Amino acid sequence: MNKIINKSDKSSLLRKFFAFRFPFSAIILLSIVSCTYTPPKYSSFDEYPVYDGTDLELIYSPHASSFRVWAPTASEVKLLLYDNGQEGMAYRSEDMKRGEKGTWRIKIQEDLKGKFYTFQVKVDDVWLKETPGMWAKAVGVNGKRAAIIDMKETNPEGWELDKRPELQSFTDIVIYEVHMRDFSIAENSGIKNKGKFLAFTENGTKNTAGDKTGIDHLKELGVTHVHLLPSYDFASIDETKLAENKYNWGYDPLNYNVPEGSYATDPYNPAVRIREFKQMVQALHKAGIRVIMDVVYNHTYTGEDSHLNLLAPGYFYRFNADSTWSNASGCGNETASDRPMMRKFIVESVSYWAREYNIDGFRFDLMGIHDIETMNEVRATLDRIDPTIFVYGEGWTAGDSPLAYENRALKQHAKQFDGIAVFSDDIRDALKGSWANPDVPGFVSGVEGLEESVKFGVVGATYHPQIDYSKPIYSKEAYVKNPTQVINYVSCHDDMCLVDKLKKASPPGATDEELMKFNKLAQTVVFTAQGVPFIYAGEEVYRNKKGVHNTYQSPDSINKINWDNKTTYRDIFDYYQGLIKLRRQHPAFRMPTEVMVQQYLKFLDIEFPNVVAYTLNGKVNGDSWRDILVIYNGNRIPATISIPQNNWNVAMHDGKIDLNGMGTVKDSIFVVAPSSASILFRE
Repeated sequence: MNKIINKSDKSSLLRKFFAFRFPFSAIILLSIVSCTYTPPKYSSFDEYPVYDGTDLELIYSPHASSFRVWAPTASEVKLLLYDNGQEGMAYRSEDMKRGEKGTWRIKIQEDLKGKFYTFQVKVDDVWLKETPGMWAKAVGVNGKRAAIIDMKETNPEGWELDKRPELQSFTDIVIYEVHMRDFSIAENSGIKNKGKFLAFTENGTKNTAGDKTGIDHLKELGVTHVHLLPSYDFASIDETKLAENKYNWGYDPLNYNVPEGSYATDPYNPAVRIREFKQMVQALHKAGIRVIMDVVYNHTYTGEDSHLNLLAPGYFYRFNADSTWSNASGCGNETASDRPMMRKFIVESVSYWAREYNIDGFRFDLMGIHDIETMNEVRATLDRIDPTIFVYGEGWTAGDSPLAYENRALKQHAKQFDGIAVFSDDIRDALKGSWANPDVPGFVSGVEGLEESVKFGVVGATYHPQIDYSKPIYSKEAYVKNPTQVINYVSCHDDMCLVDKLKKASPPGATDEELMKFNKLAQTVVFTAQGVPFIYAGEEVYRNKKGVHNTYQSPDSINKINWDNKTTYRDIFDYYQGLIKLRRQHPAFRMPTEVMVQQYLKFLDIEFPNVVAYTLNGKVNGDSWRDILVIYNGNRIPATISIPQNNWNVAMHDGKIDLNGMGTVKDSIFVVAPSSASILFRE
């Protein structure tokens, strides 16, 4: 029977039956009415029902487990129960009942703790593959089956007392981006739980020379936030073969709401990965460091067989006019954040991580694929949890998208999603050179003509009347409302790390000593610019990745942080540490508003090429220094410039930092050392 029988049809048929009183026919009719279901045919995804409940997937208690899944085009849905998270046949299969607004539900009146489950959806008379569902919060090894556990039992001792470290302003943030394995896998890390969440819980770890590593190193460096590359459950690593030491960055999502099993000490036990992730967060919080998750809602590892598509085929994705999969992610598919149920999933997912795991921030991969409305809803939802939770993302795509340009959460549209930050590719490529062409150098290597791009970075991508906006590399206008919305950086996990890029693009005859100067100068601009500074893990110990451009599948030998570098390049570490101290102690470098930047930051007219200089005046933002003069010399020769005549104290000069002062300057002529920055101040 193909006709949809609605409530009115059913009532009419029953009235006719009772009027004629044919008992046997009644049995047949009632069977048809109650058991046969043909889902509605929708002309577009816009017609799909939207479920606004908060009980999708599983609600567990010792007395019962309630399951609900959204599958609006299904004619049947089964719940399959397993004893094992990986092997064996289902010991029980239950037909789920139709619920409201495209959902299917069932309640099992017994204690199912320790069991595993999947859903199987029938669409157009075809049974799709089993799936743990897209809302799964615990899974077995390799994430193919969801697990039924008591989440309260995953809390480590003292978890109820865990609190986010204090944060007054987003401009107080210093971000340290790190991959889980890179951080601890080296033999000289001194860390026992190599490549695991628990690596961040170990204190007292040292390299072979006795210098601090691990979490003690992070505290010594002074960063405020650790940005973890994807640590949810991703698809590319076989959790049953961890001895093979396979490597991936994790930008291949499988289960968005579950920690990655390969980073746990036991990926077979669903509770272990959850507990150990919480232990990591707890340890970092105790150390005064917040935790940021790298989230990748813009695509899935596969399209056709993803956990999303096996529930509602096609709905969660965008397609081209010719019905092919759109691919703004560059990974074969892109999700449709603008559809209500995908938006609901994204918002509820980040909310879940913030509440259940006390996560302090989210970095959105290829955020430009998402729509502005979704990102604003993410921000509003997190504000209700804790307004100090930081959100930022890549304000671009990896390809074109069917999503209308004006609706995309791009860097150019950042003023429409206030409270969310974007990466500044302008300051990145101005300082080190083109990301696309490894051979092209930048400002710090002596390239002229990039001064306006550097100045644009200094003001945190805001509007400043002294900048010629026709000259920055990419952006021809200010794109943020306030400096709190911009991430300043020179390198990250993508592309060449800073040391490799500087070596590849070094000018003829550049020495190792000069390369270190280029390195210091680049980070000086990042840390003295208005906005939020961001460094890639290991840059502070002069990390290289042997010239490999993108290392997402490179072995540990390429990706690991060599902790003995901290001893070898102690001068580099001390300088990075000094930059962070400078920023923390002097809020003039952390102005929160565009108006303050315009009022208190003034650029000097400099005739010497490849030099940028500016003053910060009036004890801005409560700074203890009355006047500050900052000068960047991108030339490989000394730069002689005119400065306001005053009795200046020198806090930074020729690759050295001393915030107490290292001499005075009384003349109006000042010589800045080659490839370096100078900072002068008056109290």
